Amino acid sequence: MLAADPALAGGTPAVQGRGGILWFAGRFNAASGAVYLGFGARMCIVRAQPNLGVMPPLDSNQKEIPMPAGKRFKITCVGAGNVGAAVVQYCAEMDLGDIILTDIVEGLPQGKALDLTQAAPIRGYNSVVTGTNEYKDIEGSDIVVITAGLPRKPGMSRLDLLEKNANIMAEICQNVVKYAPDSIVIVVTNPLDVMVYTAFKKLGFPPERVIGMAGCLDSARMRAFVAMELNTSMKNVDTMVLGSHGDDMVPLPQYTTVSGIPITRLMPQDRIDAIVERTRKGGGEIVSLLKTGSAYYAPAASSARMVESIIRDERQLLPCSAYLTGQYGLDDVYIGVPVRLGKEGVEEIVELKLADEELQALHKSAEEVRTGIKGLQDMNLL
Repeated sequence: MLAADPALAGGTPAVQGRGGILWFAGRFNAASGAVYLGFGARMCIVRAQPNLGVMPPLDSNQKEIPMPAGKRFKITCVGAGNVGAAVVQYCAEMDLGDIILTDIVEGLPQGKALDLTQAAPIRGYNSVVTGTNEYKDIEGSDIVVITAGLPRKPGMSRLDLLEKNANIMAEICQNVVKYAPDSIVIVVTNPLDVMVYTAFKKLGFPPERVIGMAGCLDSARMRAFVAMELNTSMKNVDTMVLGSHGDDMVPLPQYTTVSGIPITRLMPQDRIDAIVERTRKGGGEIVSLLKTGSAYYAPAASSARMVESIIRDERQLLPCSAYLTGQYGLDDVYIGVPVRLGKEGVEEIVELKLADEELQALHKSAEEVRTGIKGLQDMNLL
């Protein structure tokens, strides 16, 4: 919506409006119906209703430049359970693109997509959400988030879970290769680091385009616990958690700060140790409270944060499960490390200076992942 405003441009009749989240101002030509919008040294033109005002002729260095149609990113979430549906919700509310929600259960993705569509007028987003049971509908996706998989049930061994989810991952990857060969893939399925390694091998994509969501979630949990302990804003807390997504993760108190102040100066060591341990058990704590089911709001928010950094090319430094080729003394393994996430996926793996015991803990964490990989290799699944 554009409206005349004579107060702008030193009394010259002008227009102001809103495009997405960008406020702009410019001048209106009543004769042609063109609105001239200034962005730096360039002029862009859009069309509006006539008779809103007049403006002087264009200067000789001003040209009518049609505003290009913006690219609509396509995001796919495979798995319409609690995590998958929440990923779609968060991505839609950030207007990151149009979203496909797919699942093998008939009606499940369609119903949740329709529900999210009906929430759009209230929540104020324009993302088109589509539910489907057909992989062909993911064609051309820019990003694919994989949340599909089975949870570990009573009586199920770790190897049982590995086998079942590896088979699910293989089928998904086959279809991603077929329909979205240029996509960036974010894996959320557990056991996370082993599953993202499996996806990497099945997809055949460059490693920078296959990423695991884990460190973002673990770091978010630690941020929350630090903020709760100090009764401060969570926005002021920065943390870094490395390693595998499990009991062997490696929280780093030395890289945990509140408004730039290390937590080692804000709380005693015993409280830091308690927060580190609670972070490691963060998922299990929620499972024990829920009795049935597991966390999904925070995992989904962490996944959506990764999607946002990629689509908006923010190059945010985020802890993610990435493929290492010698960094931190590790090779041919996916493990949680700090990476810069941008439009190409993992654009840089950042090597932090770690204390000897932290590096040893990271290597121990990697060995846990290698054990899972070997288990799949022994079953001829890798």
